[in-house]
Amino acid sequence: MNYLEALSRRYSVKKFNHAIIPQDTLHNILESGKLSASSLGLQPYKVLVVESQEMKQKLIPAFYNPSQISTCSHLIIIISKRTIEESYIHGYFNHISEVRETPVEKLDLFRKSINQHITQKTQDEIFNWAEKQSYIVLANLMYAAAIENIDSCPMEGFRQELIEEILNINPETEKVTVTLALGYRSEEDHFQHMKKVRKPNEKLFKFI
Repeated sequence: MNYLEALSRRYSVKKFNHAIIPQDTLHNILESGKLSASSLGLQPYKVLVVESQEMKQKLIPAFYNPSQISTCSHLIIIISKRTIEESYIHGYFNHISEVRETPVEKLDLFRKSINQHITQKTQDEIFNWAEKQSYIVLANLMYAAAIENIDSCPMEGFRQELIEEILNINPETEKVTVTLALGYRSEEDHFQHMKKVRKPNEKLFKFI
């Protein structure tokens, strides 16, 4: 299946069949999120992978449409940072130094440019920027899942405060941005038989 066939087959599943995604397939999907483009390489987010049935059951009341949560194989929760602390930047550059085997001092110019970029933004601007990065991760996860013949459903319809309480997330430093259910579509989900509706090319694309 090529990528256009995979994307044409993809739709937002309303009910999964409870089957569990193989670990190697899940690993590939998660790696695609890890490899997502990220502004300045900072990856101002983290990805929680909910796989235990017990935790999924706890999270069901937090969703306005819980059928996906109760039937999916895995639930992905993408959490964006509200602030970029100096300690976070410090850890980022230590990691670059380790991976690229480069003295951290040689990264000073890059570090100064990042510090300047961050300090010029308000906290709201930083969070807005971080959320945009999180949606790039979401898109890559969905794309990889489609290629792997895994179904998905992105979801924003949830009670943020309840998820943060259940998962012990500090709302002052982080926020749940978006979630993604992964699994295999149920034969009972009639949405899979509906034709995909998108704008025609002449209304979507403009060549200039």
